[in-house]
Amino acid sequence: MNVIWSKYVQGTKTLYYSRKLRFNDLFAEQYRELFGLNEKRSLKILEIGCGPGALAGALHRWYPCAEIIAVDRDSEFISFGSENEPGVTFMEGDATSLPFDDNTFDVTISNTVAEHIEPSKFYGEQFRVLKPGGVCLVLSSRKGININPSCITFNEYEQQFWKKAEQHDDSMDRFAVCKYPMSEAEMPVAMSKYGFSNVSTGFATIDLTPDNPKFSASLAFDMINANRYTALDGIDSVLHTMPEHFTTQEVEEMKRLANAKYDTRIKQYQRGEKQWDTNVSIIMVIRGIK
Repeated sequence: MNVIWSKYVQGTKTLYYSRKLRFNDLFAEQYRELFGLNEKRSLKILEIGCGPGALAGALHRWYPCAEIIAVDRDSEFISFGSENEPGVTFMEGDATSLPFDDNTFDVTISNTVAEHIEPSKFYGEQFRVLKPGGVCLVLSSRKGININPSCITFNEYEQQFWKKAEQHDDSMDRFAVCKYPMSEAEMPVAMSKYGFSNVSTGFATIDLTPDNPKFSASLAFDMINANRYTALDGIDSVLHTMPEHFTTQEVEEMKRLANAKYDTRIKQYQRGEKQWDTNVSIIMVIRGIK
């Protein structure tokens, strides 16, 4: 069982609930326009590095005639996706050695995966499993806007906790996180270099602002709680990656403080005390044809 990513890098709840927001149906038209796929065709779509399955679930909703297959190396992600996203086939698989025959899929798609994999293997395997004329879609998170509410500000205890964690954290190197970063200009060049033609780019803007009245209360709570899950998973990962430097008691106190802060933010929302905290994600979509 491989649980390296979910245990040491990004937790299941972090990825699932943040991506459920980014791939909410409110933003579907932006994505569908950039993907350029025929919604009425019986497409065979492969998501590579699917994590817990939020994008795969969105693809199942947006392309009801398509067969969606989603692969990831992390067993925890595959188990979670299988339980929470019906209509999608989840499989364990490695992006550098996909368990499929040549010329199998009409579409391959990935989200924030390219920066972690050597480009010739990343694009080479997709080129291999795509049918002639198939579409390769690469989604990449770019620099956005993140404004936290004042109630989330770290106190001295939290500052010292994270300062110590930073001193001992080697997870980026140990797990080859973001080993192959590329700029907005370099990404389409790489796709072309490895055989794809008619390469195009575009950007989806995902505005997640709880206090914006265009969002329902339930969606606002989802935004706040997605940040909560990210904070809690991040604290847990410290104990997993450097247990010799932190005690369970320290981690539990950090989680107690984090929960109290997000509880406060929810109460502020319920009382109508607008904080105008926001998370604006910029998702670059690179599209190419085999």
